[in-house]
Amino acid sequence: MKVIVSNEIESVCPSFVGAAVEAQVVNSEFCQPLWDEIHALEEKFRKDLTTDSLKELPSIAATRSVYKACGKDPSRYRPASEQLIRRMLQGKELYQIDTLVDLVNLASIAYGYSIGGFDADKFVGDTLTLGVGREGEPYEGIGRGIINIAGLPVYRDAEGGVGTPTSDHERTKMTLATTHLMVLINGYDGNEERVLANAHFIQDLLRKYCQSDGGTVTLYT
Repeated sequence: MKVIVSNEIESVCPSFVGAAVEAQVVNSEFCQPLWDEIHALEEKFRKDLTTDSLKELPSIAATRSVYKACGKDPSRYRPASEQLIRRMLQGKELYQIDTLVDLVNLASIAYGYSIGGFDADKFVGDTLTLGVGREGEPYEGIGRGIINIAGLPVYRDAEGGVGTPTSDHERTKMTLATTHLMVLINGYDGNEERVLANAHFIQDLLRKYCQSDGGTVTLYT
């Protein structure tokens, strides 16, 4: 897949840098070693962060800033990375879905970037474009029903929206049957080195837990 960043996003975040990880994978219902990593990070965050200081992490602060620039309230439509870490800090368990979903959540928590994980075989066409949601644009978030994505950054394929930093779309979600994975890392802080490190972290997780060679990484701006 080719990924294009639209002028809409460039105008509000000229320093944006993204990374796409594409890999062949084997999913599973549950992976205990992966959850051991999640719980270890959870303990660290509970020592180091609060729900207020969380918002100041550069990767999260930058995403919140772009939400505001696009006209969206980041406290009402929180970026996924903030949602996940906030849940940890509140003493709540993360939802356990399957290994691929849990793995993407870990990668998002570890670096603070909102990350989309997709079944790449469900995309329509060969190009994804990162733009801004429009009023009345139909969008069904995973497990959330219809979401108003007006003012949210959104990736679109030839059929429509597939992912926002708040929630990915039901149409292209990962399942136990997913074998062709696409992960998109949204670096609204412009930190190419950290975005690339996050991508390599995902590759390492895929090698350990999804019978994968880690696939390929592509940066896009």
